[in-house]
Amino acid sequence: MAMTAVLAPRMEAPVRAEARVLNVDPRTDPLWGELVEQHRSDAFHAPGWVRVLTDTYGFDARALVLVDELGVPAAGVAYCEIDDMMGPRIASLPFSDFCDPLVSDSDQWGRLADELLDRGLPVSARCLHNRIPLEDERFAVVKQAKWHGLDLRPGLDALWEGLHESSRRAIRKARQSGVAVRVARGEEDLRAFFEMHLRVRKHKYRLLAQPYCFFQNIWRRFVEAQSGLLMLAEHGGRVVGGVLFLEWKDRLYYKFNASCAEDLPFRPNDLLMWEGIQYGKAQGFARLDLGLSDWDQEGLIRYKRKYATEEKTISFLRHDPVGVPNPQTQRIRQLMPQLTDLFTDGAVPDRITEQAGEALYRFFV
Repeated sequence: MAMTAVLAPRMEAPVRAEARVLNVDPRTDPLWGELVEQHRSDAFHAPGWVRVLTDTYGFDARALVLVDELGVPAAGVAYCEIDDMMGPRIASLPFSDFCDPLVSDSDQWGRLADELLDRGLPVSARCLHNRIPLEDERFAVVKQAKWHGLDLRPGLDALWEGLHESSRRAIRKARQSGVAVRVARGEEDLRAFFEMHLRVRKHKYRLLAQPYCFFQNIWRRFVEAQSGLLMLAEHGGRVVGGVLFLEWKDRLYYKFNASCAEDLPFRPNDLLMWEGIQYGKAQGFARLDLGLSDWDQEGLIRYKRKYATEEKTISFLRHDPVGVPNPQTQRIRQLMPQLTDLFTDGAVPDRITEQAGEALYRFFV
């Protein structure tokens, strides 16, 4: 009897999913959280930092995340789309020292950049660690700034010996002069720090300060979340200096410094830096990020070089779509430096200067 062959049913080949770009909220979406944890990221990628920006300025924060065929995040870029009297624009991210796109190759960057540029708006970004966007001819380098960092992995004795001799002398002088450093305890300490910061910005650099609520939001999102601290230097019972530190992954960030000009001979800033180094070492951080210094801030650059083991360049990138710039926007941009000069004049009360920062700072992006 002949046997009839039984054929198995023909199976269709599975459809392979493709990599795709998703638009998510970087404050809450787990894809962004997973990406920044697995990628080489900084405090300015942290959901908490994005919340500081949105809480303070009401910006619409988004992130483009490139996910692979399995839905795993592979690359991404966070940004804010802003539309105000300065015109519509995209910034990645406003008021951040740098915020490198989290990409590993030019293909990933191309996918994400195409999504941003398709909006037809000006796009700006600041890059420190990732040079891939600098090779994109659609973007121009419009400004550069200095960045400094310190390797905290050597032993504490080696870190002390690695300081410039003038720094060691200054630290000894601060201690001999009775300067003491403590951790800030609450709102009163934060306000004292902000008032010093406001005066330094106004009287030394002729610049406005960010609104006080910006520092309150940093306190809430980082200090109260045990991801940062404010160190204060006291002399004669008065607060004479301070440094606001952020913490993210294996790095400690020296984000804001302020001091009283009349107390600088007691060298509180040097003692604060050394206390910060010791704190970072004790907490197991690998590096201290000393942040951005504008190219013309020669004194600040010299100060950071006394401590730094690394010096790099932050590149400010900008893409402008083809077309004639809006003349009204151009006029407003030309007006902003004049308003800054007006409100930072020494004859203007500090409270008025503070209010000017509250009203105008959001437009400096």
